[in-house]
Amino acid sequence: MAEHADARPEGIDETALAESVRFTSDLIRVDTTNRGHGEGHERPAAEYVAERLTEAGLAPALLEKAPGRTNVVARVAGTDPSAGALLVHGHLDVVPADAAEWRVHPFSGEIRDGVVWGRGAIDMKDADAMVLAVVRAWSRAGVRPRRDIVLAFTADEEDSAEFGAEFLAAQHPELFDGCTEAIGESGGFTFHPGDGRRLYPVAAGERGTAWLRLTARGRAGHGSRINPDNAVTRLAAAVTRIGEHAWPVRLTPTVRAALDSLAALYGLDAAGLDEQDPERLARAVDGLLERLGRAGAFVAPTVRNSANPTMLEAGYKVNVIPGQATASVDGRVVPGGEEEFAGTLDRLTGPGVDWEFSHRQIPLTAPVDAPAFAALREALLHFDPEAHVVPYCMSGGTDAKQFSRLGLACYGFTPLKLPADFDYQAMFHGVDERVTVEALHFGTRVLSRALLAL
Repeated sequence: MAEHADARPEGIDETALAESVRFTSDLIRVDTTNRGHGEGHERPAAEYVAERLTEAGLAPALLEKAPGRTNVVARVAGTDPSAGALLVHGHLDVVPADAAEWRVHPFSGEIRDGVVWGRGAIDMKDADAMVLAVVRAWSRAGVRPRRDIVLAFTADEEDSAEFGAEFLAAQHPELFDGCTEAIGESGGFTFHPGDGRRLYPVAAGERGTAWLRLTARGRAGHGSRINPDNAVTRLAAAVTRIGEHAWPVRLTPTVRAALDSLAALYGLDAAGLDEQDPERLARAVDGLLERLGRAGAFVAPTVRNSANPTMLEAGYKVNVIPGQATASVDGRVVPGGEEEFAGTLDRLTGPGVDWEFSHRQIPLTAPVDAPAFAALREALLHFDPEAHVVPYCMSGGTDAKQFSRLGLACYGFTPLKLPADFDYQAMFHGVDERVTVEALHFGTRVLSRALLAL
């Protein structure tokens, strides 16, 4: 096979572009709904992926922690055995969708007026399809990457990753031998701030996941009697304190780089970002975000820790005071903010209310001044010279949290050039999820160039 330094190094032909669309549609039609608590079935999609990889001359392995919760891993051999390998990962499961709420059936994969419809069109069967299209195009064109590329198509990302990336990283780390960096979900999409510019956020970090269970205990009794030891009252007070808490600003290197980039792009003064006084720093950051307007929207959720109460449960009868009440809180933690988060929760819950992690994943950060980030930026600019590439930290989390435990620097990069009226973030877990054919074509070209340059 020829190395990648030919006249058309991306190796992408019309067949590859058509396949990126067809594979997206095909994968959407495979219902891989993940309902949580172990209820999911990714195997049919995994078998589809494995067949496409086999046709490209690869030897995919199908791995399961439980029947039907199937992952696919394959390795594309590079030309330089001494180079560190690269992991490219995407998940096969999707969140539930109620067909009654959709204009197009969520598992139809219908292609209409240049748009592919269905659950997973953005999150993230489109990315899986583009990866398949790229490696198959390389096979046809005799193109090889410089470094080994490990492909991982995972189960269970939409829940705990227990049957997917967590299982792979813990039980099959040998499959990722030599990997030094990873490319995964989100990032590289067009963000339109409404002023004619096209921003492309590339993820170089993630806030950690801290899902909490609060338990308040008190004295059970009759609802007609005064009870100063009421578990419901105690829990409600704790939940209110948590929900109303103003978390201090904590700037990580990735978020700081994002703010500096946006300030420079818009010609704004970024003074105050080095303030040590928490109140002055908060005023400086919040003021800059306000002046940035929509351009700062993807940065705003990541300048602080957060904790949002989401579920309450107590009692079984209106005239019975229960002895226990519980609540769930969705916490997210910036890199380096774990100690502050735990200490704050201790203080906010108060006496008589205990808290524990019901699900916890580490925050991540990857260098934005590294050659890997530069390669991702260059690939976007090559196909959209008017783009403005900005680093960002994801407010949520992905399978990168699991793979980072293997020592990988993880980036979010699913390139898509989207029209101005397309709300990318609303597509995640939303009704009428869809992606344009043009975006898939753009993403396939960009992804191929980036992977060959990394």
